[in-house]
Amino acid sequence: MINIRRFVFMANCYVVSDDTGECVIIDPCAQYRRQREHFKHYISKEQLRPVRCLLTHGHYDHLLSCDQIKEEYGLFPEIHHGDKPWMARVQTRIEEVFGPGVFQHEIVQPQRFLEDDEVITFGNHSLRLIHTPGHSPGSAVFYCEEEKVAFTGDTLFKGDIGRSDLLFSWPMDLEESLEKLTQLLPDDCVIWPGHGFESTMGYEKWNNEFLSFSDYGL
Repeated sequence: MINIRRFVFMANCYVVSDDTGECVIIDPCAQYRRQREHFKHYISKEQLRPVRCLLTHGHYDHLLSCDQIKEEYGLFPEIHHGDKPWMARVQTRIEEVFGPGVFQHEIVQPQRFLEDDEVITFGNHSLRLIHTPGHSPGSAVFYCEEEKVAFTGDTLFKGDIGRSDLLFSWPMDLEESLEKLTQLLPDDCVIWPGHGFESTMGYEKWNNEFLSFSDYGL
């Protein structure tokens, strides 16, 4: 059985572990020192061993504390190769948002990029990458079929979906990605999004106006 701990920082950050003590970190995005200390304390208190650092996509609000993960645990972020363009401009975007020189932390670049359907293992469990472009070219969902949980980043939220009007976004790609998720994820799969609260795929099929199933209502 896996354990999921959500931290609400600039976006949702997840620590996913099992009884072996190994864990993966998804979207490390602690901006402030207190947040970073809180995160580090949890890893230490639970005696966890981080083995992978995964990004659902390359927008700055999902990767602000990759430097902490590198420093504390020696891990570089891993992201789908479609978001190479975003990773190349993260520093520029942060300066646009925070101002030049305001954000003092290192922007850590991936040393390798993930492929479609790549399997990420930790402990006795695994996550499969489902490529879901639209919000960004390399947006991805990390799905644990055994436990029926999926980390959907900014592709799918509870009652909403990610924006597709940003640089490198594309509405048609997002529509196709959402259709893919309705086909691949069972109704009882719990979705853990990049912002907001968890839901289930079944709930979203019937209640999320952006998914085709919602047209039938209940």
